[in-house]
Amino acid sequence: MLARLHLVAAGGAGVSDELVGRPRLAGEPVNEPLVELPLPGADEVAGRLEGLSELVIAGGSAPALVTAAVVHGELLALRPFGSHNGLVARTAERIVLIGSGLDPKSVCPAEVGHGELGRAAYVAALDGYVSGTPEGMAAWIAHCGRAVELGARESTAVCEALQRGAA
Repeated sequence: MLARLHLVAAGGAGVSDELVGRPRLAGEPVNEPLVELPLPGADEVAGRLEGLSELVIAGGSAPALVTAAVVHGELLALRPFGSHNGLVARTAERIVLIGSGLDPKSVCPAEVGHGELGRAAYVAALDGYVSGTPEGMAAWIAHCGRAVELGARESTAVCEALQRGAA
């Protein structure tokens, strides 16, 4: 699934065809200007992606919002592709929200909320996720929860505008 997401995100965006839709190999650079964290090695990425996929496939007792936040944070921290990792991470977050039943109609654009919260808050919350501390993880999950809330508010505003005939 991640390879397909990357194919859609990076295909036709001037990315070399041999780099699209596959995780990066050892020594390959990553063009992800938003994220300035240390880059995990390809072997670490492969292992953590395997664990992440097992988490998503197996499901679990964690609330959907927590799982979606972990998927988003882990993909952004790992940056498994040579580019467009942020887009893949936010899309994967949304897919988890939809697939879990939290947003079955896909009407809550969490990415709108992330945008509204701003780059500085996004990067600071991601730093908390990468720290692995309980406080950092809680801050990241809270940030993602707020983004979902703001996305839902945006969808509500659009629906209300449609009802009024304003759109």
